[in-house]
Amino acid sequence: MKKVGIWIDSKKAIIVRVAPNGETVDTIHSEIEFFNRTGTGGSRIKSGVTQDVIHEKKYLEKEKHQFKNYFKTIADAILNCDEFMLFGPADTSEKFKKELMEQYKPLFGKLLVVKKADSMTENQIKAFVRDFFRHN
Repeated sequence: MKKVGIWIDSKKAIIVRVAPNGETVDTIHSEIEFFNRTGTGGSRIKSGVTQDVIHEKKYLEKEKHQFKNYFKTIADAILNCDEFMLFGPADTSEKFKKELMEQYKPLFGKLLVVKKADSMTENQIKAFVRDFFRHN
């Protein structure tokens, strides 16, 4: 049985595949560019909307598209698993779960649980996944 644990945040996903003879680890980097608004108003155009708002919408749309690409890369990497679990800080794991539910239904059916977890070292991540599947 192919069991996989994924620690995920907005910068990277660490995929741990559990096997009887140990674990293998792959890392996928998100390559997401985050938009940091630094302006305080910008110049107004005819509609009365500041250019900062227009740029912010453009960047947020770009960020959304980059998340979709990131999630597709992760989904492709675990297509052949039998079951998997997600964990990590923030809400990226919940966003990935939603994307699985909407775009990758067969894979979503293999999802066992989504857990919140703080930042961890690679060894802590491997131990967390190993312990999870040992008890489930």
